[in-house]
Amino acid sequence: MATRGIQTVPMTAEEFYALPDGEEHLELVAGWVVSEPLPGGRHGSIAANFVRLLGNHVQENELGAVFANDTGFVLARGPDTVRGPDVAFVRRERIQRTGIPEGSIEGPPDLAIEVLSPSNTRADIHAKVADYLAAGTPMVWIVDPRRKTVTVHRELLSPREVAGEGRLEGEDVVPGFSVSLPDIFES
Repeated sequence: MATRGIQTVPMTAEEFYALPDGEEHLELVAGWVVSEPLPGGRHGSIAANFVRLLGNHVQENELGAVFANDTGFVLARGPDTVRGPDVAFVRRERIQRTGIPEGSIEGPPDLAIEVLSPSNTRADIHAKVADYLAAGTPMVWIVDPRRKTVTVHRELLSPREVAGEGRLEGEDVVPGFSVSLPDIFES
C-alpha cells in the first residue's frame, strides 16, 4: 500500500480511503492513485449551480440523492477504480436499498457530472467517461466552462453537445429535470 509518497503496488478502495487527506483531488484508477490540482473558483461555482438546481429538483420530486464533489463511487473491483464526479445523482430505489454509506458508494452514479478544469486533458476526460459508462452509469455530462457547453454521453463514441441557449434535459435518468445553459454558467 502507498502513503502520500510513491505507490509501489495497486491498492484497494478500502486502502485508498485510509489515505490521509491532502490538498489535491485524488481518485483511484485501476488500483493506482491519480491526483489533480484543485480546480478553482469558476469550476466550483458551476458545480454549485448544478448541486443547487439538480438537488432542488431531485428533493422536490423525491427522485433520490445528489452528491457533491469528492463523493467516491467504486466503479470497478480487482483492480479497484474509485471516481469522484463533481456532481452525481443516484436514484431513490438504490438509496432505499443500500442507504448512504460513510465511505465510498459501491457502484456507479446514475448521472455523473464532470466540470472541466484547466488541468484536464482530452485523454483524462475520455478515460473518466469510459469508466463511468463501463460501470453502468446511464448518462454522463461533461461541462466546459470556457465554451459554455455540455456534452451528453449515453454512449462513449456518440456524444451530443448542448450549447448557447440550449436546455439540458434529465431524460429518463432524472425525470422532469430541465435547465437552460445560461442558468448553469451564471456566477
